[in-house]
Amino acid sequence: MRDSKSKVRPLKATGTESPMHPAVMPERNDPSLGRDVQTKIGQQLRAIYDDVVNQGIPDRFVDLLNKLDKGKE
Repeated sequence: MRDSKSKVRPLKATGTESPMHPAVMPERNDPSLGRDVQTKIGQQLRAIYDDVVNQGIPDRFVDLLNKLDKGKE
């Protein structure tokens, strides 16, 4: 029977350990995501970024880009 507690492996101490970067990380046998999880993440990212892409470029940015292009001539 497998132990339900995750194993941990010590990492080399760098002096920069923090709660976000601990010196001990859980051991993982397979760090990859399943195909169904990857597909779902891809669908959600496309839904979010499609809105951003469809917003277009604000007029003030277009004007600024045009001014910068004129300066290169």
